[in-house]
Formats: sequence, structure tokens, C-alpha cells
Amino acid sequence: MSAYAMLINGRSVTTPEQDDVINPAHGEPFATCPRGTRAHVDEAVAAAADAYKTWKKDEAFRRAKLSECATAIQRRVQEIASVLSQEQGKPLTAAMAETFGASMWFDYYANLKLEPEVLQDDAEKRIEVVRKPLGVVAAITPWNFPVILLAWKLAPSWLAGNTVVAKPSPYTPLTSLMVADILKEIVPPGVLNVLSGGNELGAHLASHPGVRKISFTGSVATGKKIMGYAVDDLKRVTLELGGNDPAIVLDDVDPSAVADGLFWGAFQNSGQVCTAIKRLYVHEKVYEPILRGLVERAKKVRVGDGADPETQLGPINNKMQLERVMGLVDDAKKNGGTIQAGGTRLEGSGYFYPPTLVTDVGAGVRLVDEEQFGTALPIIRYSKLDDALEQANRTHYGLGGSVWSGNVERGTQVVRELESGTGWVNQHMDVTPFAPFGGAKSSGIGYENGRWGYEAFTELQVVNTKKT
Repeated sequence: MSAYAMLINGRSVTTPEQDDVINPAHGEPFATCPRGTRAHVDEAVAAAADAYKTWKKDEAFRRAKLSECATAIQRRVQEIASVLSQEQGKPLTAAMAETFGASMWFDYYANLKLEPEVLQDDAEKRIEVVRKPLGVVAAITPWNFPVILLAWKLAPSWLAGNTVVAKPSPYTPLTSLMVADILKEIVPPGVLNVLSGGNELGAHLASHPGVRKISFTGSVATGKKIMGYAVDDLKRVTLELGGNDPAIVLDDVDPSAVADGLFWGAFQNSGQVCTAIKRLYVHEKVYEPILRGLVERAKKVRVGDGADPETQLGPINNKMQLERVMGLVDDAKKNGGTIQAGGTRLEGSGYFYPPTLVTDVGAGVRLVDEEQFGTALPIIRYSKLDDALEQANRTHYGLGGSVWSGNVERGTQVVRELESGTGWVNQHMDVTPFAPFGGAKSSGIGYENGRWGYEAFTELQVVNTKKT
């Protein structure tokens, strides 16, 4: 087992107490990581606050460092991806794509043009909007995409001039510690601090009086707790929370043309994506051929250890999540659901659950109403588009959604009816560094990525200068 260390004030820090990290393909530990304490949080926040005093002063220096970070991660893609596949479960090719994506995010923000915001500039006065950093940022990341989502937070935060204390999920801490070890050679001490440990560590970090901003990606329930931690001193928050994304297939599609997009829109990363298709509404005219196409793909896809180059879908990341998915499918069966593919845990010690397609369910069944975050998809037949839209929007979630149509203009018109932060047409889960990403309703507060993501890490100041 390799040794992993936390990063505090530019120093590698380990602890006598270690936590096991489980490879979900095997269901057993393959490494350990330090168990951080409240004292480590205090030390990391103090280091970040001290580094902030100078880090915030030189934007050109920060941009250069962001560019160096992009290069450094790109050089280590294979190494990081190997560990990512083991701790998260995803196939090695997907792990490499995620790691390369993290490099892309650093490069994007290194080169993001920030135009001056001048409201008035004449003989009388100049009024300008200035973006200023907030201070110390707490970055709390989930277990489904631990590498790229860390980059989503670090890159714009650093461009703005903030310093960061990051806390990865206890299920997937290793790659964040690896990234910290790589970047500690690039950024000054204290600019990046990464701590591993249990959820109580994240709670102490989020409530710490030295933290001025919390950027959190995770569940709605935990997001509400984060909001509570921010209340006392009015910390700024960005919350990217869960989703129960609908996809609506209109009656004019070519079933064979959309089947692949629908399948992978639901099952990429074994369905462990906030914006994965979680509910599929299919018009009765194309319902049967769409269902056949999805069943065919579900039965052919290769499920296995991410280290196997033949694997297309890895395991569910952790036992608790596996049991949740199994429970939702079992509940659907009890409520009249028909299993068209999958529906039974695969044999062995790993947390494997095959792509599972469930029909004959609708609103009121947990698999439809709740976010499953795994390899199970309810498929719902509809006859009237208004009814499908009403069902799609009947949820407290609002992260993403998609409409699939043979007529792009029609699809674009319909997708605007979805109550979601992002609406895709004839695709799902297309996310880029330059487009804002956030959720409506309970799926989040604020936006990540693009100029909007940068601005979320800033305080706005109006500088109003009288000239005469």
C-alpha cells in the first residue's frame, strides 16, 4: 500500500490514525489515508489565511501558476487515473478522461479574459465594478468525480485570489491527496491545503470562522447542513446538489439514432452522475423500439473491474449506495414495476449492479420520485407532451434535463419548459468549462464554471470616483 499524506501549509502531514480506502470492485481495502482532526482544520485555515495576504495581490502570477498546474496534472494523468479507478471504481479510460478534464479546467481559467466593468467614465466621474477575492475558501468534493470537481473549485477560486482548504469524500480521498502532492511544488505554501478524514471534518471546516466561502458538491441533505454552518457569519456558498434529471423523448425521433445517447446519458459512470438521466419519459409512438434498444444495450454492456480494459461500467462506489439502489429497485417491483433488464446484484465481493431498466412505474414510486444515483432507470410511457412535462417538473430537483426530437427547433422550444439549470437537446450531460453549471429549486444555489464560476468566488465592490 502506498503512503498518502495531507497537505497543510506546503508540508506533507500524516497521522498515526489511518482510514481504510476500499476498492469497490473488490469490496476490500487497498490503501489507507490519514485521519485528519479538528486541529488540522484549524492549522490549515490559519495557513490559508496567511497565504492569502500575498497570493491575492498578483493576478499575472496566479494565472502563470494555474497554467503550470494544468501542465503538471496532464503529465501525471496515467498515475492519477490508476488510483482514481481503484478508489472510485470507474474504468481506467474514464478515469483518464476525468483527470485530463481537470487539466483542461486549470488551463481554461489560466486564460479566461476578464473585461473591466465600467458603468460610467466621463468628465464628471468614473464608476467601476471591481471583483475582489473573498479570502479562505472551503472546497468540499464528492466521491463520483473527485479529481475534476476539485479542479472546478480550485481553478476559479485561485484566479480570483482566494486560498483553499479542500476536503474530499472519505470514500475517494487518495486522488485529491495525490493532486495536492503534485501542486504543492507549484503554488506557494498555504494556497492549497487538502485534508482527509470523516464527514465531521467537513462540518468543522464549513463552520470555521476563518472560512469566508464554502463551495460544496453533494447531496441535498448535506447541502442544507452546509447552509446552516454558513449562517452565523454569513459565509458565501455555492451548492451543487443532487438531481433527478428527466429526459423526454418526443414522437418524432428515430429510435435507433437516439438509443446510444439515452443509454449512456443514464448509465455513464454507472449512473453516479448528478446530471445523469434518472427518469425517462418516452412517447407511446416510439416507446417499444426505444425500450428494445435500451434493453439490448443493457444486456451487452461489460460490467467489471475498472482495471480490466474490456470494462465499460464499473461498480457502485460504496456499499451504502449499492444497498440504496437495490432497495429502490426492490420497492419498484413491489409497486408493480417490471424488470426489463438487470435487477439482481452480480455475484462476488465487489459492489456490482448491472444496468437495470424498470417499466410500469410512475409518480409515487420511490425509483421515480427519488434520486437513485446508480445503475437503475425507470422508463415511463406517455401520450400527451403536456403530461410528460408536468411529470418531469413535478420534483423538488432541478439540475438538468433533456428533450430528444427529430426536429431541433421543436426540441429547443420544449426544453425551455423544463425547470432545470441546464436543458439539453438530443444529448445529455454535455458540460464545458465555459458554460455556467448550477441547479434550479433544491438542486443548488449559485453557479460553477465560466465567468459565472469565477464571479462566485469574488466580492463585488463599486469604486465611484469623482473627477471634478
